[in-house]
Amino acid sequence: MKRVLIILGVLLILLGIVAVVHPDYTYREKQQVAKIGSFQATVEQEKTAQIPVSATATALVAGLALVLIGARMKP
Repeated sequence: MKRVLIILGVLLILLGIVAVVHPDYTYREKQQVAKIGSFQATVEQEKTAQIPVSATATALVAGLALVLIGARMKP
């Protein structure tokens, strides 16, 4: 149990650090705009999404808490 808490904590800390370094990401979305018979017209749009600061802070704090709790547990 001790090892699992520490590993989960480290993973959350790493995800939090990645979110701090790269707070937004870009993805592409295809959208069908028209369909006439067998003909289809699609548009590919590039969209940007941001990771909320509160989610980043929560991941960092929760990860730190899990590491500390795991380190203080008796084997």
